[in-house]
Amino acid sequence: MAEGDGYIYNNFKEQVMEGEFNLASGGDALNLALASAYTPDIDAHIAWPPATLVEEAGAGYVAGGEVLAGQDVTQDDANDRGVFDATDVTWTGLDVGTPSHAVLYDEGHASDLLICYWELGTTPSNGGDYTLQFHANGIITLT
Repeated sequence: MAEGDGYIYNNFKEQVMEGEFNLASGGDALNLALASAYTPDIDAHIAWPPATLVEEAGAGYVAGGEVLAGQDVTQDDANDRGVFDATDVTWTGLDVGTPSHAVLYDEGHASDLLICYWELGTTPSNGGDYTLQFHANGIITLT
């Protein structure tokens, strides 16, 4: 896996089709959490926190992660796709070592359902701002 690769949990795919999620602004409360160690399993992991995840702890980090802001769902007719996006997430004064993964989950759902995760790689936090910048095409794009 290359640094920055992202994956969608299979349970999320099913639950979207069953109407369990409202990703638009004013919809579900979504959180983005950082892990210091994680062995992802997109087939078996369903709810936060996954059994193989060790959540970060330290300066600039709140347990459970940051609340996602600026959630938006749009229809892109020019490219024939649906797009879910949000504001990039920044942890201010983060000093927790080198996070291995970022995990997005629905904190507003009774079961804290997992949505997707990214492998972060080798960028250490050093007490400064630490930003997860989403792709220009959005967080999730359905084509």
